[in-house]
Amino acid sequence: MEIVMPKMGESVNEGTIIKWYKKIGDKVKRDEVIFEISTDKVDTEIPSPATGTITDIKVNEGDTVEVGTVVAVLETNGEAGPGKKEGSTTGIQKSSEVASIDENVDAEKQAAAANGILEVAMPKMGESVMEGTVIKWFKKVGDKIDRDEPLFEISTDKVDTEVPSPVAGTVAEILVAEQETVDVGTIVVKIAAEGGTEVQQSSPQETVRQVEEQAAAAVSMHDNFSGARLGIKQENVKSNRFYSPLVLNISQKENISFAELENILGTGLNGRVSKKDILSYIEKRKAGKVKVPAQKQAVAQTYTPSESAVIPVSGEVEKIPMDNIRLKIMEHMVASRDTSVHVTSMVEVDMTKIDNFIRENKDEYFNRDGVKLTYMAFVADACVKALKAYPLVNSSIEGTTIIRKKYINIGIAVAVEPTGLIVPNIKSADQRNITGLAAAISDLAYRARNKKLTPDDISGGTFTITNFGVFGTVFGLPIINQPEVAILGVGAAIKRPVVVEVDGTDAITIRPIMALTLSHDHRLIDGMLGSLFLKYVKETLENFNPISV
Repeated sequence: MEIVMPKMGESVNEGTIIKWYKKIGDKVKRDEVIFEISTDKVDTEIPSPATGTITDIKVNEGDTVEVGTVVAVLETNGEAGPGKKEGSTTGIQKSSEVASIDENVDAEKQAAAANGILEVAMPKMGESVMEGTVIKWFKKVGDKIDRDEPLFEISTDKVDTEVPSPVAGTVAEILVAEQETVDVGTIVVKIAAEGGTEVQQSSPQETVRQVEEQAAAAVSMHDNFSGARLGIKQENVKSNRFYSPLVLNISQKENISFAELENILGTGLNGRVSKKDILSYIEKRKAGKVKVPAQKQAVAQTYTPSESAVIPVSGEVEKIPMDNIRLKIMEHMVASRDTSVHVTSMVEVDMTKIDNFIRENKDEYFNRDGVKLTYMAFVADACVKALKAYPLVNSSIEGTTIIRKKYINIGIAVAVEPTGLIVPNIKSADQRNITGLAAAISDLAYRARNKKLTPDDISGGTFTITNFGVFGTVFGLPIINQPEVAILGVGAAIKRPVVVEVDGTDAITIRPIMALTLSHDHRLIDGMLGSLFLKYVKETLENFNPISV
């Protein structure tokens, strides 16, 4: 089997081999990491698509090759060894079967699809995403489905998105219930492709399991903000561990306290308690093999209200469990706070020239190019120019090493109803003019709110802009989007009386004034550099030249 340089996004055309984890003659298991690559979008480790032996390595560490180039040869049961011709189609060695990393189906799964049944895995929605939660199934066992028709919806710490079916056929088996969290690569559904084998219905026990788990699924924040009510008894206990919605539902159903959860040994990612862990604990508890911890009467970390703080009766409060994306946002914000040394600077910008240009030309640009001119495009353009002038702001930190990026990918924070937030990126923003940036911002916002973003859209950002001014907020202190080292907050442009100099005399006039705040990581960006960067953005906006549009 030939292993190729994978395609890490629609705009990626080449990659560099950073490190080989295996050498010629080494045996490798399926999904075991073989090598690490770097592209202009992402650095990532590439797993083996099958079990076998490395018989040839064609690209050395440090070499850059085009996407699709054969970088190694893996021998599986004597197939695709070095003695085979490159054009050979023996066994599973077919060009269409050497799938890129951002596809859901690898070579072995495509071979299985040829026999009628295609296994669809939990997709990888970003370089650091290790798991996803199935929010909703759009099909049930036995339903027909067309190619590219939405099959299920997932939630990760990067994005909520709909996953389309890779083939036309019939849903043969659903392996993961709604609200269940599984690792990337886990098989979640099997589809009988058109013209393939007969659909095998899942066992009655499996069907019961799915129904029970779906019935126990947590009511999401979306449901609560739509008016649904909860009556779930929860304890006011703080925890540093993350529990998936499924684990929490099982614990509530089985009356497992948070104190018990805290004592369960997790075997999942970063020690998380998996469904298997909690079910095993329940069996041991029923058999009397575990000691149930006594309930603590007074927990030091628990908030204790004073006599003046009256707790409302149960009918006057509503307890809403966080949905997956809110939990992930919470984790990332706390991690950013604990990672970066946040320092924030602010400047006020006179937006008169840009405001006049937009009012005079917005109809022309919309009718001619279909582009709606807004302040954000001009701010993004100013940031691109400032990042070129001060490239250290376009960096990240890995340990004690500064990673300065030569490409500029501007992240645009997009609010998603009712309580979500996502940051898709304008890739190669330095290659766009203001009109191009306006079109890209509009496109990203539309696709973010309609769950049409791709993994490429949400990875590889180098600098973020968040526009809280669109909601009327004048001033804010944004939190840095890791692993970046700075984020710009854009406030509302408010008309205010200001003092200006006219013919050597001070005068008072009305101008649209916008506050820009830069939160930067003081581990790398000190006060002087942060202030110079902000000053550059301010001067670029106030000295706007229509030629740049």
